[in-house]
Amino acid sequence: MSVLNRIVAETREELLATPFDRAALERRALERREGLARRRFRIALACGAADAPRIIAEIKAASPSAGTIAASPDVETIARSYRDGGAAALSVVTEPRHFKGSRDWLARATDASGLPVIMKDFVVDPVQIHRGIAAGADAVLLLASLLDAATMRDFIALIDDLGCDALVEVHDDEELDRALEAGARLVGVNNRNLNDFSVDLATSERLGARIPAEVLRVSESGLKTRADIERLMRSGFRAFLVGESLLRQSDRALALRELRGEAAAT
Repeated sequence: MSVLNRIVAETREELLATPFDRAALERRALERREGLARRRFRIALACGAADAPRIIAEIKAASPSAGTIAASPDVETIARSYRDGGAAALSVVTEPRHFKGSRDWLARATDASGLPVIMKDFVVDPVQIHRGIAAGADAVLLLASLLDAATMRDFIALIDDLGCDALVEVHDDEELDRALEAGARLVGVNNRNLNDFSVDLATSERLGARIPAEVLRVSESGLKTRADIERLMRSGFRAFLVGESLLRQSDRALALRELRGEAAAT
């Protein structure tokens, strides 16, 4: 069993084993959105000069491929450093077993930074969407590898109804076709293969050429240097999700400014 399949199986087991009141979760998610700016995640990625990259800076504690990255991360300090470095938005990995994340980090990150936050998890049930938005998410990641087009369409509609944004992540042509069929308006191309964790930036170049102009595209994973950002900007990307390479820096704000081209790399 691949790591991805194991995570999904464990997620489904947790959902079955954990009692919850679906109606109460739905109410809390709706209450969380009342009075807040709608679609602020997408707006944060779409605004700004065409030649200015929009960085989604990630907070996570660990990953199956990298092991421990930031043990017991100081969410507030990291979020503020990303804000100071000019991040457009934040990504928070909430999967608890393999990535050591927590939904509690969502509100903490956005309260500390004032930036919109996307929940990254392995979403297979609507209850996860309600939980994430009730906990403070402005957007939710959907993995096309886990969802058929009909389910993806339903999840996007639910997220829309709650005033948030769905970022649909794809890895290959088949997943991209399914995401577009489902009506995805934000598509993330993951350069990391979630089965063997290999990374190839050419994945974004190849799939990006097939994404319609009206769909906002995001390149994810394996981005480490300003040269990586410039390479993919030449392929039409303006938004980038960067995690591990930022988290391992002693000065995360400076590292972010360097990725954005606003500070000279040393």
